[in-house]
Amino acid sequence: MRHSWKIGRIFGIDIFVDSSWFLIFILFTWMLGSQYFPQYKGWPAVLYWMMGAFTSLMVFASVLIHELAHSLVAIKHGEKVKNITLFILGGVAQISEEPKEPVEEFVMAVVGPLASFAIGGILFLVSLLLAPLSRPFGAAFFYLAIINVVLAFFNLLPGFPMDGGRVLRSIIWRITGNIQKATRVASLVGQGFAFFFVFIGVLRILSGDLTGVWLIFIAWFLNSAAARSYSQVKAAGILEGVKASDLMTRDFETIPGTISIRALVEDHILKEKERIFLVEGEGRLEGFVCLEDVKRVPRDDWDVTPVRAILTPKEKLDSVSPNAAGNSIMSKMASGNVRLVPVMEGEKLIGIVCHSDILKYIQLRSDLKI
Repeated sequence: MRHSWKIGRIFGIDIFVDSSWFLIFILFTWMLGSQYFPQYKGWPAVLYWMMGAFTSLMVFASVLIHELAHSLVAIKHGEKVKNITLFILGGVAQISEEPKEPVEEFVMAVVGPLASFAIGGILFLVSLLLAPLSRPFGAAFFYLAIINVVLAFFNLLPGFPMDGGRVLRSIIWRITGNIQKATRVASLVGQGFAFFFVFIGVLRILSGDLTGVWLIFIAWFLNSAAARSYSQVKAAGILEGVKASDLMTRDFETIPGTISIRALVEDHILKEKERIFLVEGEGRLEGFVCLEDVKRVPRDDWDVTPVRAILTPKEKLDSVSPNAAGNSIMSKMASGNVRLVPVMEGEKLIGIVCHSDILKYIQLRSDLKI
């Protein structure tokens, strides 16, 4: 199971490190300590590994600055940025909603590579200044300058959801006025690049170069991200004009948080055929639990896991009004990583929108070709 840890807060944005980051950190350190720095002869062996670890950290500091550039532009355009997470393939900023205009998308997308180019140029100058004073640090900053320029060019490839793909989408969106069509074209280009990377990766593996495995892994990520991004935009289009009142479930009951998941399933979900329940403890509302929360727990653990362990706490829930737009609710769930949203009329809870409610509505509209 993947986890992430908060390591700080910059400009009001929480910074997290995903568990997968440690794998790439170790890989980068090994590659630099065993291959890059040993080309500089005469250093103590331990220094190669120390500089490898330092340079690896600085690589991800550069990635963080790249993502911060995206985030600050998003904030300037009125978007909310909940956090930035560093993971095995770099970093991702969790922005509340998709850009509302093509120009906004263009600016948000292009600023990341521009930041990487700028970092590369600055670090190159730093490497020139440090080289006469400290060969190890001069070599480290020279490598970092190259990596940032490579990162900038890679992100400018016109394959969605990379920055270049978002630039391409913004241009097509501006020309056609149709974000779904623009996303479809940019996603297909992104999938095309993924297949190209697979081809190059296979050729490298056949020639004995195991870095081809890394290219295939990047291709898999790019292909799945492109397909997922298009699905999200398509779903948002289906939900256009749909309100919370059209999606919400009005019937739910209260259960104690101390009962086991098996008791919840057998005594409530199956008997009463309900999917969403309020959870109470000591006379106060603790949160909500729905069928999707249950499905994420292995069946062998149902007897020993209390409902309280899987609920969504009320503090994490951001309520909406009955007239709230369906696509904004979907974005709220994605950005907040929650599975349900309460619908309030004043101080009164009148319904709940669960993630499964949105999926069922989208599937129904798709089946009817509406």
